[in-house]
Amino acid sequence: MGRQLLSFFFFFFFFFFFFLCALSSAQRCGCVRARVLLLQWNLVCEDDWKAPLTTSLFFVGVLIGSFISGQLSDRFGRKNILFSTMAVQTGFSFLQIFSTSWEMFTVLFLIVGMGQISNYVVAFILGTEILGKSVRIIFSTLGVCIFFAIGYMLLPLFAYFIRDWRMLLLALTVPGLFCIPLWWIIPESPRWLISQGRYKEAEVIIRKAAKINGVPAPAVLFDTAEMQDSKPQQQQKAILLDLFRTRNIATITIMSLLLWFFTSVGYFGLSLSTPNWHGNAYINCFLSAVIEVPAYVIAWLLLRSLPRRYSLSGTLFLGGGVVLFIQLVPADFNVLSVGLVMLGKFGITAAFSMLYVYNVELYPTLVRNMAVGATSTASRLGSIIAPYFVYLGAYDRFLPYILMGSLTVLIGILTLFLPESHGNPLPENFEQMLKVKWISFYIIPFYNHFHPFISFTLLKSSFKLFI
Repeated sequence: MGRQLLSFFFFFFFFFFFFLCALSSAQRCGCVRARVLLLQWNLVCEDDWKAPLTTSLFFVGVLIGSFISGQLSDRFGRKNILFSTMAVQTGFSFLQIFSTSWEMFTVLFLIVGMGQISNYVVAFILGTEILGKSVRIIFSTLGVCIFFAIGYMLLPLFAYFIRDWRMLLLALTVPGLFCIPLWWIIPESPRWLISQGRYKEAEVIIRKAAKINGVPAPAVLFDTAEMQDSKPQQQQKAILLDLFRTRNIATITIMSLLLWFFTSVGYFGLSLSTPNWHGNAYINCFLSAVIEVPAYVIAWLLLRSLPRRYSLSGTLFLGGGVVLFIQLVPADFNVLSVGLVMLGKFGITAAFSMLYVYNVELYPTLVRNMAVGATSTASRLGSIIAPYFVYLGAYDRFLPYILMGSLTVLIGILTLFLPESHGNPLPENFEQMLKVKWISFYIIPFYNHFHPFISFTLLKSSFKLFI
């Protein structure tokens, strides 16, 4: 029991971070955003385009934060950036309360988006680096998502009982102050300290953890002289074009970008469309959050036992198919329409949570981080345009569901052509990458016929002239 004390201690606090992150992310539920924008600045008629633009600009901030958070945490440390970005999110959310115009509110919202995604990503990295093996897998898959959903569920409850939008934002901002005492509890990542050559600081943290866990620490943890004398191995550098260096990896990259983009459109489109559903907007927002919990559990179970591409394709077919059926439901069957939307959200949420694991397993070590960054960027772009899918409902209430359902089913079909990674070791180089299922039938004959004209070597050499 004592050996697990420290792991579960940090396990709880990192879940607390993700809980706060969800609670303060009012963009996840359309009922909160709609009240703030429509009631305060009356964004209707000729100004109705400003409402989706506000949400899109928030996701622009998320996109920017995704780019800079990893670099900042690699340079200045996980703990410093985690608490700094939490301060940015909490501080600028508080400033939003004093917004005097839509423009001021939107600019502050963009900055909040930068801080929100940054502390989310850094907390995830710090958690995986500091937690023990026994809880690391649960933390990085099932636990994080469920606690995020719990915070999401509390959001419409806050909005229902606090009807003044300024007091609502204040209530969503105050929990961020509860993170301040955690500065003296959560340590810096020992792995990051070691990578920076700060062995003494890392040793202090490791020995403290060993003491709490009741594990005797070795007399010498690091041979400082030996480590200073050792030279790091030369690592091959990769550029973005390496994701397209062969016909196989280029096909996987293009299909992965499309998969992340359209799945993100479906997920955020359905999440932001809750005010357009029949019935009470607060209850709909709450149900939209509740349905994510079983979706994450099912996704976790599927990843443990079934092939990746069949699990992913099946959930996408489920999500997109039922959303397409909404247009066939008679106008009087409102409960059935909401039920189909919830089932569609269930399928797309499960697929979204599986993308992270599947994407990592497809790429070799050299370009794995770059591939995750590229596909994550595609996901952020999908979230930026998702509010405009919802906006189309002003012209035809079924049009957003037709578009999102069709695109989701289409990408589900495309997923079947991706290679199966379940049960296979992670590829270390390009030669070990799994092959796309249809590449031997279509891509190879085309490539061989036009090979002299599309030489990758020539393309890569030309690219280097401009960098």
